[in-house]
This record gives sequence, C-alpha cells and structure tokens, in this order.
Amino acid sequence: MVTLVTGAGLIGTAFARHAMKRGEHIVFLDPEPRQDFLRFKLGDSGYDLVRKDIRDLPGLIETIAAAKATTVVHTAGLIGGRVQKSLANAFSINLGGSNNIAEAVRLTGVRRLVQVSTFGVYDPFIQPTGPIGEDFPRGGKRGYGNLKGAIELMLEAYAAQYGFELVMLRPANVYGYGHFSAGSTGGMKMQALLEAGLFNTKATIASAQTMATEYVYEDDVGIAVELAATVAAPSRTTFNIGNGALTTFDELVAAVKAVAPGFQCEVEPGDAPQSKAYPLDISQAEKGLGWKPQYSLLDGFQAFKAEIARAGRL
Repeated sequence: MVTLVTGAGLIGTAFARHAMKRGEHIVFLDPEPRQDFLRFKLGDSGYDLVRKDIRDLPGLIETIAAAKATTVVHTAGLIGGRVQKSLANAFSINLGGSNNIAEAVRLTGVRRLVQVSTFGVYDPFIQPTGPIGEDFPRGGKRGYGNLKGAIELMLEAYAAQYGFELVMLRPANVYGYGHFSAGSTGGMKMQALLEAGLFNTKATIASAQTMATEYVYEDDVGIAVELAATVAAPSRTTFNIGNGALTTFDELVAAVKAVAPGFQCEVEPGDAPQSKAYPLDISQAEKGLGWKPQYSLLDGFQAFKAEIARAGRL
C-alpha cells in the first residue's frame, strides 16, 4: 500500500519510519530538495520524493493517482512566527493548500486523510479548569492556531459531505532533530538548547520562550500518526497527542543538563512568558487509538542526542 505525506519534515519522517516497517511505501510531496534529510532519517529506499507544492491542485491529483495512494498524511504548512510574518501568504499555503488536499482526496478516492493539527487551536483566552480535552473551544488571536482551527472545520465538512475517513491529531510542542524550515519556534528552541550543551556554547533564549508548556518527542508523534492511519474505525475524529504534563523552563534546563552537563543558558530580557495552566487530556488517544507516550523528556533528549551523534555532529 502507498501513503502520500505532504511535507518532508520531522513528523512526516517520524511516521514514515513506522509505516515502512509494515511494508508501506511512502511518497513525500515537498517543494524543497529534502533528499539529504530523508536519507538521514529513513535510509535510501522505501520512499519517493515528489517536488510539488500543495497549492498545485492538478499536481496533487496527478501525484496521488500515479502512486495509487489510499491514505494521505497532511503535515505541510507554515508554523508559528512564519504565519504571523505574512498572514496572506500563510492563508494561501496553509488554508488554500489544505483545501486542495481535501479536493484531491475526494477526487482520487483516497480512503483516509490524517490531518496533523496542533494544540495551538485551543483558545488561550478561555481559562481551563483542568486538563484540556478535545472539546475545549477553538480560537484565539494568533494566525497559526486560527488557521489550523479553520482547516479542521473545513476538513470536517469535506469528510461529512464526501465520505472519506478523517482523523485529526493535535500534538503538543514537538521536538527532535529536524530542519524546521516551516518555522517551528518551539522545535528550534529545543534543538538550540541541546546543541549548545553538546557543543559547549552558551544558549541565549528570549524570555518569552521560557514558558511552562507541554512537549512531545517526535517518535511518539510518529507512532500516533501511524495508528491514526491504520486503526480500524476510529471512535472519534480528533485526538490530543502530548505527554500529559507541563514542563517548566527549570525542568527543561535540568533535562538538557542531564544529557549535556556543560549546558549554560542566558535568558534575554523581553516579553513575559505566557505559560499554560494545564496540560492536554490525552486519555482519548489511548481509548481510540491505543496510543500512550513512550518518551519522558529525558528519554526524548537522550534519543535526540543520539540523532545528533548519528549525523556526525559530535
């Protein structure tokens, strides 16, 4: 069987590692030359890279039809600060591109679409009273979260109208060894902190990035996407994917020091951090997908360090 993955990045390759173990062939669709990254993450076989853009609907249809893909995993799009820098461009790529994905799925008869969303869809201006479940209100004033929420609503309408299977995942802050060209501030922060400790340089971090938040390692997300793509008759459409706990900045620093004892960090003055009050409620993912996180923060950093070493950078 064949799965099309939009975006040859951290989550797409994490999923592909698991899917390829069961014999799935992966077709990555990405406009950039990601061959070196794919080779590092996945080796030399079991996948193809098609250099096309999700804004190209005829190209999407052609690629899915030629590959005879029965599943699409949609990860492509701009993230975080890159969305805020140009909302018009982000609307074109994230929302327009996702509309093309939905159209291509329905026109080619794809069985299941897995949408990788974000915990950023939850409205930060509504105070939660406990762990945040999937029914918590979507919204807010940030472009990235609002666009992801709009994509979810659009895909729900498409799936209801045209009958394809839809599973949407809302991961917490994903970290691991990546290229982060889409603009993941959180992912870049985690990589910069670990590399500073490993390379004996002092990390500098903006005060706004010292918030308490929830992290989830790339491989845990890859397993979640694999389950979302393969589980029979999911009990619901949307699932939170996190580790079920908030991590303070002091705890984050301690985890980095555990794998890189020489770590030093300087916090730049600036905007105050906006910490989350509660973690995600991840119980539905266990019930509906059979998924539970396998990596603690320390486990994740140890695996992350091993990836950096495997890349020949230690």
